[in-house]
Amino acid sequence: MVATDPQASPAARPPSPGLLAQLVRFVLIGGFCALVDFGIYSALLQVGTWVHLAKAISFIAGTTTAYFLNRRFTFAAARNGGAGQLGGFMLLYTVTFFVNVGTNALALHLVPDFRWRVVLAWVIAQGTATMINFVMLKWVVFRETRA
Repeated sequence: MVATDPQASPAARPPSPGLLAQLVRFVLIGGFCALVDFGIYSALLQVGTWVHLAKAISFIAGTTTAYFLNRRFTFAAARNGGAGQLGGFMLLYTVTFFVNVGTNALALHLVPDFRWRVVLAWVIAQGTATMINFVMLKWVVFRETRA
């Protein structure tokens, strides 16, 4: 019998991209997801949504997009994970949700009022969450088992 499912056998799985390739893919996907996040954030602010609610909604949308794209294209170990990986991902992103929204709120409080204040606060919050996410996804949630 021949296995046609790439998850059926460890030998059948494609090799994991190296650290640099993963980082490049993560950054490219993150850039796209940041556009999703910021686009929703901006649109919600334009219609008068409370800034912290707008940030929360946009973060969830960007995060959901990031999960599916990174699972598919960045971390090979993610393709064969089950409920444990999903649970780890959800826990990580719950923590980074609060880090992101809290950092955004703190930056809005600390940064002097100027034209790009909201954008700068968003960039600071996004950058902080992105660094945490890459490290934790790579070495904890989607950790590759050694053969």
